[in-house]
Amino acid sequence: MLFKPDSTDDEKSTAPRKRSLVSRVLGRMVSLLITLVILGGLGYLGWLAFQPKQNGGGGRGAGARPDLPVPVLAATPQVHDVPVYLDGVGSVRALNTVIVRSQVDGKLLKVNFVEGQDVKKDDVLGEIDPAIYQAQYDQAVATKAKDEALLANQKIDLARYEQLAATNAGSKQQADTQRALVAQQQAIIKADQAQIDNARTTLGYTKIVAPIAGRAGLRQVDQGNIIHASDTTGLVILTQLQPIAVWFSLPQQQIMRVNAAAAKGQLAVDVFGNDGVTVIDTGKLTGIDNQVDPTTGTLKLKAELPNASYQLWPGQFVNVRLKVETLPQAIVVSTSAVQRGPAGTFSYVIGADNIVTAKPVTVTQQNEHEAVIASGLTTSDRVVTTGFANLADGSKVVVGKDDGPPAADLAPRKRSRNPDGKNPDSKRGAQGDGSSKDQGKDQGKDQGKDQGKDQGKDLGKDGQQNGQGKNGEHRGQREHSEGDQKGQAGPTPAAGGEQSGGAPKAQP
Repeated sequence: MLFKPDSTDDEKSTAPRKRSLVSRVLGRMVSLLITLVILGGLGYLGWLAFQPKQNGGGGRGAGARPDLPVPVLAATPQVHDVPVYLDGVGSVRALNTVIVRSQVDGKLLKVNFVEGQDVKKDDVLGEIDPAIYQAQYDQAVATKAKDEALLANQKIDLARYEQLAATNAGSKQQADTQRALVAQQQAIIKADQAQIDNARTTLGYTKIVAPIAGRAGLRQVDQGNIIHASDTTGLVILTQLQPIAVWFSLPQQQIMRVNAAAAKGQLAVDVFGNDGVTVIDTGKLTGIDNQVDPTTGTLKLKAELPNASYQLWPGQFVNVRLKVETLPQAIVVSTSAVQRGPAGTFSYVIGADNIVTAKPVTVTQQNEHEAVIASGLTTSDRVVTTGFANLADGSKVVVGKDDGPPAADLAPRKRSRNPDGKNPDSKRGAQGDGSSKDQGKDQGKDQGKDQGKDQGKDLGKDGQQNGQGKNGEHRGQREHSEGDQKGQAGPTPAAGGEQSGGAPKAQP
């Protein structure tokens, strides 16, 4: 007997499957929707957190309130004498340089100096074997002695001939001849004396002496070698370091200015050290070249400096400045107070009620620290020196105190934060971000946990009703665990990388 299956049984078996499938799809859609909402909220919070950093990093820029006074620093022009300098580049040269050579040939017996030693004038630097030159000197002396003895005899004969001629006992011609012989012998004795002087001088050349006071360089010939007068290197090079010379160049456009200043008196020359700021020595201008170098268009000048501390060395390149004149009682302000605009140079002058006014000024000369004002400012004005970023003509300012020169930062400073991780520069925005993050964290945690538990329980029940037994139970537990993990993963991005706690165990 056949029985027709009841349609209600099929509907009862397929209904739970449809409900399980629908609930699973709805659960995934809800999870995806919650995730999108959380990510959108996090993106908005990140955008809000990024905005204060951009606005705060630029200081008072476009977002500055125009009605607030601008903080600035101010200074008053001063009156004092200002020197006028012409800057140039030059090289240090020794005032005198001598190659000490031997004037005679011979064996070098002694070297009486140390390399790099300061020697005085006429100090004996080396000694050559004098034996040959001593013999020549002695020979010249002996020759003179022989000729002097012959002269004495000829003078006696001359006296006799003159007596005989006076009494007409002898010939006058004989007396005159003898007189000529005496004069000839006297000339020979003078020649002998010249030979002696020459031999003495040559003998003196066997001692090599310093012609000037200076510093000895490196020795060119060692003791025991044969030294020649024709040697080009010589024994040593002496260099005079005190005083010392500096040759420098100036543009040809400054020729008239330098000549006019030199005609009034002696000009001072300063030489800078390696830093280009410190003056290491000061001297005087001693010479101006008589022509301009056509290849460079510059004029060479020579200065002499005492070099007391040996800070200048021959061959060294240095920066030089020449003082050509002094501006008496000039109005001077800080260089930072002079601004440049389309119409020329101007300065912001603080007037009544701390309102600034842009005044045109005429600058005579300017360097890194101060500017000389020819017109436009007086000693009673207050000019702005710092804080031009938000300044305009007619702006109101508040003048701060400049207790000292600002210290330069060697590296960017680290942004300071409170212990709770909030930026004090944007306190209001940080508080709002923190509350939004906490709220999103709690909502994500609660919704994720509830949704995961419900889905796990529903799937577990459906599995049991469909006859799957333990497989449905295990599947429900797995889905339950995934739901708990999703519930926990929800607040993790909102908390900024913080863990919200341990994940709860899935319930069967």
